Amino acid sequence: MLNFIICDDNQNILDKLSKLLEDIFNKNNFDAKISFKSTDVQSVYTFVNSNKVDVLILDINLKSKMSGLELAQKVREFNKDCYIIFTTGHLEYAMMAYKFKTFDYLAKPITYERLEDTIIRLFDDIHGLPKKYIKIDNKNTLIDEAEIQYIKRDGMKLIYHTESRDYEAYSSFNKIQMNLPNNFVRCHKSYVANINNIKNFEPTTNTIYFNDDVSCDIGPKYKSSFMEVMNNYGDFK
Repeated sequence: MLNFIICDDNQNILDKLSKLLEDIFNKNNFDAKISFKSTDVQSVYTFVNSNKVDVLILDINLKSKMSGLELAQKVREFNKDCYIIFTTGHLEYAMMAYKFKTFDYLAKPITYERLEDTIIRLFDDIHGLPKKYIKIDNKNTLIDEAEIQYIKRDGMKLIYHTESRDYEAYSSFNKIQMNLPNNFVRCHKSYVANINNIKNFEPTTNTIYFNDDVSCDIGPKYKSSFMEVMNNYGDFK
């Protein structure tokens, strides 16, 4: 079981973050628990110094003599292996946070989707699962290709739809299609579907279904080639 520790100087945020984490643990059947949480920096340091800690979630701008960055520095003196995740409403601290072997950085207000994405990646990292990522923009935004259900063209933008969130980038299908894995198939003038994530499809209504009743369309121009792919793909024969 992974032991999570949380430190934030705002009690309401601390309680909300705890609730979000517990919901994520339950939803994904993660073997984890919140072992300790506090608004007091010194008590968190004392706990971490004398207990097994796997994940430390720290607010950077703590109203204390010791900041979250200073606490992380002290923790790293005796614990090189625990995962550190920083939270803050001050984006200017982001680059400073990463020098403490930071796993992720969460800007406040923290959403369920963003937190879940981080925790899932953390568990994948721990279990050493191989990942393949797709770079979607010049800011080095990377998405695990296995999480993408479909890519939608929306004007000058492409929307990469995953179960947890949407990612947007200014690009076109012509620019990305040559670099997409073979399991990404054009099914419509406005959609590219990840066939690995298709749960069902209805040729009569020209609809593709993914998890949670998410769907996209099959266009007349692409139907023949799409059906040929699906007829030769495992359970969809």
